[in-house]
Amino acid sequence: MQRSSEYGKLLRNKQVLKRMYMLSERQFVRLVKEIAAKYAKNNSITHDTALFQFLERRMDSTIYRSGLAKTIMQARQMVNHGHFLLNGKKHNISSAFVSIGDKITLKTSLKDSALYSQNAAENKGKIPSWVKLDRAANAVEVLTFPQVGELGLPSDLLKVIEFYARA
Repeated sequence: MQRSSEYGKLLRNKQVLKRMYMLSERQFVRLVKEIAAKYAKNNSITHDTALFQFLERRMDSTIYRSGLAKTIMQARQMVNHGHFLLNGKKHNISSAFVSIGDKITLKTSLKDSALYSQNAAENKGKIPSWVKLDRAANAVEVLTFPQVGELGLPSDLLKVIEFYARA
């Protein structure tokens, strides 16, 4: 087995995180370099915390974490097909960021869909503390911003930031 160089370790961390959230390189670079960095600077939080919050606050990620979808790709497809309403309005952009107090609800025409009743039955008890799921209404409410320690990430966020910080 070959030993990884320092660059190889940084690259591996980045690739793991990027693939976990199913983002393109362009989306991921923009999130790490621009959005999270600017937000962290303006809100006095660490860059890695800001990055994690933005990754988890994407609409597809929130739906996946709430248990309405089995995978992040399924959540993305559900959003893109217009299955969800964000604060009562039709919404089909999976990369949109949700804020505290936002409500994501399933369209009324899909409430009896076997897909959503099956997903709800399979995903009991895995819901993070920053979202509140109402299973009866198939609605998700964002309570707070996600915190880094709550989910066990297979990647080190600081190494991802370090990867993009190199010259």
